[in-house]
Amino acid sequence: MLFPISGVQVSPFIPFIVAFFVSFFTSMGGVSGAFLLLPFQFSILGYTAPSVSATNQVFNIVAIPSGVYRYIREGRMLWPLTWSVIIGTLPGVFIGAWIRVEYLPNPKNFKFFAGFVLLYIGWRLFLDIVKHKNKNKEKTRSTNSNAAGIVRIVESNVRTVRFEYHDEVFKFSPSVVYGICFFVGIAGGIYGIGGGSIIAPFFIAIIGLPVYTVAGAALMGTFVTSVAGVVFYHLLANFYPGMSVAPDWWLGVLFGLGGFLGMYLGARTQKYVPAQAIKAMLCACVLFVSGKYILGFFLI
Repeated sequence: MLFPISGVQVSPFIPFIVAFFVSFFTSMGGVSGAFLLLPFQFSILGYTAPSVSATNQVFNIVAIPSGVYRYIREGRMLWPLTWSVIIGTLPGVFIGAWIRVEYLPNPKNFKFFAGFVLLYIGWRLFLDIVKHKNKNKEKTRSTNSNAAGIVRIVESNVRTVRFEYHDEVFKFSPSVVYGICFFVGIAGGIYGIGGGSIIAPFFIAIIGLPVYTVAGAALMGTFVTSVAGVVFYHLLANFYPGMSVAPDWWLGVLFGLGGFLGMYLGARTQKYVPAQAIKAMLCACVLFVSGKYILGFFLI
């Protein structure tokens, strides 16, 4: 099947299957999987135009609602963190989309940038895995438990948010989250990932929040910023008529449908998987792709 906007020629089953498997595993860590699907489109499908970033965000729009639904239904959506992510990330996404089109249209330069973004993500996860602890240790749970616990807000204001999860109290500062998410939004807007794959490891490894409470907030934030990103890429397309900027909707939706199913099952399975295993899995995937892109920049 030929997708005319992207120029990609591939069986429609391939995007669906790849997105399903990627999203099943990454959604457990609060990541949609877009950060791995973009290298797949670059290296396997040969889709290197700036519109690939927007297409990746179409995937997020279609795929993420199923995972978010599961986290809300199970009482593991940390809403104060979710709103902090959205408010902080949205302005950065617009800036990032403009930078992608204006300064990083060349595939080689974009891969170099993407490689360093992924290197940061992987390094933070690696440090957390080696130390095997955060500022607040997560409780070890039995895999026989029928629930991963429910998030209960203890205090929520503009200065501090405190919440209880599995009889432990965790806290974070919304203002700190706003600042970090602004820069994450810029990187996410450039890369076409919405920022969730960058901010989720930050919450886990730096702030010390449990992965089971971060996942839903990161996915919801990624969804909202991806909607904004797609709209902005469409607007930018009017100013760059000689360049492929607007998303390939058919390809993005196919990826999204696979991700929709994978994310739902991943969110449902997450509570039975140890947190360290989720982090290790994400770390290995991220560092592999990062190394490939950075080395490729110098060898090609």
